[in-house]
Formats: sequence, structure tokens, C-alpha cells
Amino acid sequence: MESKDGIDDAREAVGDHLLDGRDLVEPETSDNREAILKALECVEKDSVVIAESFTSLFASLRDTLSQATSSTVDHMNCFSDATGRLQESVLDASAKGNRFINSCLRLNEEMKGMDVLASRLKILRRHVDVLESAVNRLTNYP
Repeated sequence: MESKDGIDDAREAVGDHLLDGRDLVEPETSDNREAILKALECVEKDSVVIAESFTSLFASLRDTLSQATSSTVDHMNCFSDATGRLQESVLDASAKGNRFINSCLRLNEEMKGMDVLASRLKILRRHVDVLESAVNRLTNYP
């Protein structure tokens, strides 16, 4: 059955759909409405599940980021404390090292005076030896 304007052919190709001038529209039946409502309900449930999943994911990411940030802050505080203590120890060791060097310089200066004293002691020792040998000769004189 062909008509002049092809409306019958269009209805046969579309099936139960009607042509409203722009789009094809299904006739509104209770089965279609129930199917649409079930599909919307399914989409709504899936959307709620996806939203809960995203909420859980973001909460987990927030906790992980918080732990990582907290660990980083703790490590930086520990590093700062260790650096401060090391600096104090280095300054203390430096001060003690300077005192030791100054003591060594003073001792060196004092030792320079000891050379003169040592030479005087050697001369004195020679005089004592000469005196002792003279006394020994006088006392052993027959």
C-alpha cells in the first residue's frame, strides 16, 4: 500500500511510533511508563552508589594526604631539632677546641723559657760535678 505522499511507508518503517513533525515519539502506554520509571530508578540507585563511592574515595584521599602532610611536618620538626642540637654541639666543640689551642700556645711560650732554664741547669750540674770531684779528692787525700 503506497500512498502519494509516503505517510504509510513512514508509519510502516517507524512501527508503533508517531511522527509529530520534528522527532519520533513513542505512544505513552503504562508499560512504557513503568519501564521508564524503572530505568530512572535504576539510574538513581547507580548514581547514589557512584556518589557514595566518590565520597569514600575522597575521604580516603583526604586521610592519606593528611597523614603524608603530618609525617612531613613531623620529619621537618625532627630535622630542625637535630640541626639545632648539632649546631649547639659544633659551637661547643669549637669553643673547646679554641681553648685547647690557646692552652697549647701558652705552653709553647712557657717551654721557650724552659730552654734557658735547661741550659742553666746543665751549667749548674757541671759546677756541682766539679765541686764533687774536688771534695772527693780532698777527702781521699792520703
